[in-house]
Amino acid sequence: MANQLKDLTIELEEKAGTVAAAAEALGKAGVNIEGICGFVVGGKGVGHVLVGDPAKARQALESAGARVTGEQDVLVLDIEDKPGALGKLTRKIADAGVSLNAVYLATRTRVVLGARDLEKARAAAGEGAATRR
Repeated sequence: MANQLKDLTIELEEKAGTVAAAAEALGKAGVNIEGICGFVVGGKGVGHVLVGDPAKARQALESAGARVTGEQDVLVLDIEDKPGALGKLTRKIADAGVSLNAVYLATRTRVVLGARDLEKARAAAGEGAATRR
């Protein structure tokens, strides 16, 4: 059975090479990056990394100078690559009263959703809303 994917929230220094160091450390540790997004907020790099082995990923990231500030279960759903697909999906979830705390693409047709109530989010998303590996 495949591992449940986990979303790690990380902070990095905003300087050249920090993303490269983190990605290299994950690779050396044998951790595959299933999805990633990052941005700068208040002078520091903030990101989300989707991984199958969060303990190994945490150790690798911290050894590369990243600070892991959060870990959560997420839904990884297939989504159509067409205008309106994400809006339709997230509207269903919002109408069920679920607030999302993370949304990013892992691939062109795989979306990562974080929420406090994943089961309610999964139910609202409907058919095909199983976590993917």
